[in-house]
Amino acid sequence: MARRKFRTKSKLLNWVLDWLDAILFAVVVVTLVNTFWFQAFKIPSSSMESSLYTGDHLFVSKLTYGPRLPQTPLTIPFTHNVIFGKESYSTAVQWKYRRLPGFRDVRKGDCVVFNFPNGDTVLVNNPAADYHFCRRYFGDEALNRLGEIRVRPMDKKDHYVKRCVAAAGDTLEVRDGLVWVNGEQQTVWPGVQLNYTVRTSGQRLNPKTLSKMGLNPEELYFDPSLPGYVQMSLTAEMLEQISAMPSVVSVEAEMETEPSSVEIFPFSSDYAWTRDYFGPLWIPEKGATVKLDSLNLPLYERLIRDYEHEDVAKALEEGQYTFKQNYYFMMGDNRHNSLDSRYWGFVPEDHIVGRPVVVWLSTDNGKGFPSNIRWKRFLKFV
Repeated sequence: MARRKFRTKSKLLNWVLDWLDAILFAVVVVTLVNTFWFQAFKIPSSSMESSLYTGDHLFVSKLTYGPRLPQTPLTIPFTHNVIFGKESYSTAVQWKYRRLPGFRDVRKGDCVVFNFPNGDTVLVNNPAADYHFCRRYFGDEALNRLGEIRVRPMDKKDHYVKRCVAAAGDTLEVRDGLVWVNGEQQTVWPGVQLNYTVRTSGQRLNPKTLSKMGLNPEELYFDPSLPGYVQMSLTAEMLEQISAMPSVVSVEAEMETEPSSVEIFPFSSDYAWTRDYFGPLWIPEKGATVKLDSLNLPLYERLIRDYEHEDVAKALEEGQYTFKQNYYFMMGDNRHNSLDSRYWGFVPEDHIVGRPVVVWLSTDNGKGFPSNIRWKRFLKFV
């Protein structure tokens, strides 16, 4: 049965009402699609290169892991958390976390879009900064000088995309920058890259050759005193090609060996971990019980307090804790240029948004139209 439209004698008013009807219908349909089926995202950083590029526009499937029902329903349509520098939502109404059934759970190797766990608190004057890192680095007193802070509900935290390298119940370790899970080395995905120092016999490498390999010569700094390139991010395939060049004398991976209790999770001097030598670390699993003491408390304290909303002191007194949801460990494929779980810890299951399925558009911000469009990535499946 067709919809009955309210009509008036004024043609102008009828025209306005028709447009309002069409806009309202479009808003409802697009909101439903974004909530339950697919949502468009843009890659803002290089943490997943050379798998996902800065400027990639993605369609992310909510159906793969199951769509989350809105927790902060009072939101301006087509916005996430900010509009004109102000919050685009109201927390007057907050609903509990609920997720509809999906096709499957998160698996090791999946590229995953999720709400940034440390995005629960942001600095208004510098929203891109990690508030929790700034607090550890500067201290509470200095942090107060950085300006106002803003607390966001879970579904309004910023979106990140990384690769799941370890799922609930796994034991993860990073050795020489490579991931090991449950004692076995994980598959090195084609896009995984590390930073290398490339020494040459004195001359620069051919920029056309570097471009064909997928590198941007304009972003590579050649140090004549080395001589060579101080930092070059290379995949395994690129590494093989660079090493085979006649003018290349040596290629050395940049391995970080100095631990930092300020930068590296779990931010404790009892764990001498770095980005390249990390773990072993057990990933919490729903229903699993872990023995809790003062030594391993830094690993799971934030999970118990902030994600499961339980009393940490009580759990420590009992000497054990049973987790109520699954957790995951996420890393960027650009391993030496990615702020990931090594720097802020686990991703809770309720933070999972969806799985990227296709790149529908990719643009290079460093070029002008139309040369900025990466045609080879048009409708590329992830």
